[in-house]
Amino acid sequence: MTASKLIRPNADFKDSYLEALAEYHAEGRYLHQDISLLGADFDSFIKELRAEKDYPHQPYQDWVEPVPETIVWLVKDDKYIGTVDIRHRLNWHLEKWGGNVHFNVRPSMRGMGFGLKILKKAMPIVNYLGIDKALITLKPSDEIAIKIVEKCGGVFEDETVATDKFPAMRRYWLDCT
Repeated sequence: MTASKLIRPNADFKDSYLEALAEYHAEGRYLHQDISLLGADFDSFIKELRAEKDYPHQPYQDWVEPVPETIVWLVKDDKYIGTVDIRHRLNWHLEKWGGNVHFNVRPSMRGMGFGLKILKKAMPIVNYLGIDKALITLKPSDEIAIKIVEKCGGVFEDETVATDKFPAMRRYWLDCT
């Protein structure tokens, strides 16, 4: 077995990614991504993810200003483990609800230390993109992610108030230098 590593999205991990997407669907997440459509044209999906523009992997309203985004996957051997989305700058929406960095680990791989690994391994990439301090926003109920961010040195700033369109979010700053 090899060590886990971050890579740019790659078609070599198609089967594993689609399996993970089914796991996310079972949780009610990423339902906008159709497994059969992605499976039929996975190469186009990979090309979108590697384009470093907008939000190719999730829909946003027209009023959200798109920002450049780099997406990397945590993989180990032939298995997709999780994703890190790195937004190169913040817009008004990301300042409150999205942050510079978003990470997730597929459900079947949680509780194995990959959350901490994925965030630690992403920090050099974030810094390479010119971000010295990254904003990470988390749901107040996501105790595991909060612990991961705090273990990586994240400093709590505040918690946004929930609105009719957006949930409350805890905001942390993480030194990436």
